[in-house]
Amino acid sequence: MTAPAGERSRRLRSPKPLGRLLPRLAPYRGQLAVAAVCLVIAAGVGLAFPQIVRELLDAAFQRHDRALLDRVALGLLVLFALQGVMNFVQVYLLTSTTERVIATLREDVFAHLVRLSPGFFTERRTGELTSRLSADLAILQSLLSTWISEISRQSLLLVGGLVMLSLTHARLTVTTLAVTPVVVGAALVFGRRLKRASTGVQDRVAEAMGHADEAFAQIRTVQSFHREAEETRRYGAQLAGVVVAAVARAKIRALFFGVVGFIAFGGVVAVLWEGGQLVLDGALTPGALVSFLLYAITVAAAVGSLASLFGSYQEALGAATRVFELLETQPTVAEAEHPAPLARPARGEVALEDVCFRYAPELPDALSHVNLDIASGEVVALVGPSGAGKTTIASLLPRFWDVTGGRVTLDGIDIRELSFNDLRGAIGIVPQEPALFSGTIRENIAYARPAELGPAPMEAEVVAAARAAHALEFIERLPDGFDTRVGERGVKLSGGQRQRLAIARVFLKNPAVVVLDEATSSLDTESERAVEAAMEDLLRGRSTLIIAHRLSTVRRADRVVVLDRGRIVEHGTHDELLDRNGLFARLYRAGGEFQYEPPVSEPLTALARD
Repeated sequence: MTAPAGERSRRLRSPKPLGRLLPRLAPYRGQLAVAAVCLVIAAGVGLAFPQIVRELLDAAFQRHDRALLDRVALGLLVLFALQGVMNFVQVYLLTSTTERVIATLREDVFAHLVRLSPGFFTERRTGELTSRLSADLAILQSLLSTWISEISRQSLLLVGGLVMLSLTHARLTVTTLAVTPVVVGAALVFGRRLKRASTGVQDRVAEAMGHADEAFAQIRTVQSFHREAEETRRYGAQLAGVVVAAVARAKIRALFFGVVGFIAFGGVVAVLWEGGQLVLDGALTPGALVSFLLYAITVAAAVGSLASLFGSYQEALGAATRVFELLETQPTVAEAEHPAPLARPARGEVALEDVCFRYAPELPDALSHVNLDIASGEVVALVGPSGAGKTTIASLLPRFWDVTGGRVTLDGIDIRELSFNDLRGAIGIVPQEPALFSGTIRENIAYARPAELGPAPMEAEVVAAARAAHALEFIERLPDGFDTRVGERGVKLSGGQRQRLAIARVFLKNPAVVVLDEATSSLDTESERAVEAAMEDLLRGRSTLIIAHRLSTVRRADRVVVLDRGRIVEHGTHDELLDRNGLFARLYRAGGEFQYEPPVSEPLTALARD
């Protein structure tokens, strides 16, 4: 059994991607039905127009009936007013429905993406995903707001026009229909090429968006290495690829519309020539010829429009396929269908039983037959060379990835049998680089209390968490206090301040297990002391796994576990491991990952017992 880094995605086969939108339209069938009625009435007015023109012309040129001419003209005004009202209602209902459908679809895609495991995001650029949410769904939105309406309108006009042509003059109808197979064939040929070209444009736009997003996220690195010009050059090169693909698509579209337009209106010329002969022979009145020509133009325009809509449909297929592929992406880490209950509060007993793990089938094992127990309230430090598997173990506990062999348990229950709500609600994580959102300090601390875990935290709880994390002192010095906006990724705060807010989150969450990726390795001495004090308060009485980089943390732990190449090679107390003169002692004495610091107080488990 292997755990791929990303998620598994199935190619869409049947039904067609745009057909998958139909269930989303079902809740709005009432509005769509009214819009359809308005569409039929408006199309009926359009089909009646040539017949009224026929009466108007015959009244003027053959019967010389002024009163009839006035009545026909007035009737036309009334019909066009009715058509205008029907068009307004139809467009409003369809557009408003489309906005709601696309908004729901965009929300569903986002909700699905944020539930995929981190492995999926290691293979996809953030900008590419945001492009799916914006550009691809915008294509679908514009398509739905016009395509459904126009495909229905032009179909009605085509069928109705053909019927009226047949009733007006059967011989001329045959001439008119002669061009239809040619137009349909051209639409099929060009439509396929247009779909491929449009997919290529969307791929290049997503790639350019991904590069821009990455550059913005790493703006300090870009500027510190003075790479602004190089990043701009790379982005410009990607945009040039977009332009090349878009120009190629434009050539196909231009050729498509030019060919279809020539064929369609060439047929109108043929009808005009043949109809003129019939008028000269007295077999057709001028009014009948004009009405026939109007119907022929209506049919030709409908065929041309349908061909154009077919091209738009092909363009949208690429966008729809990619959107629904995201929705159909299967997570490699799935929640149990019938999760086992976890007692609350959890005891915090963690066990890794013969755990093996690899990030992808082609990669070597990151962990191999690891056995590790963390008792309730025990503090365990995990040390070892870079790449030994420390962070991997920390990522397996909340099921960011699933083990490929063995199992991980929480309070004796395989974590794969627990709901994400219970499992991740029982684990608090303080990363080495805390992730803050661009909102206020209050919002960032309160982020630890999701809605499914209960009501939003009260102000007193947020303040208490900040105080426990030794963050209240700097928050109160800020001009806006808890309402201070921290900027994207917390850039307006220092490293120590960000770490204390991350610790305040965990205090508010109050988990049974804490996973701590040593949070002081990159801080100045003053900030380090404040964070160390906050962590010492946080870890009391909680089961804790610390990824240790500094000796102070190792000495604080009840037990030290040494990893090397994905295996546990040593474990014991700090002094026991030094006496064994193994890997831990060699790292310590060589100053590898550890820096000597004065001894700290006795282990936190002892403090918790006091």
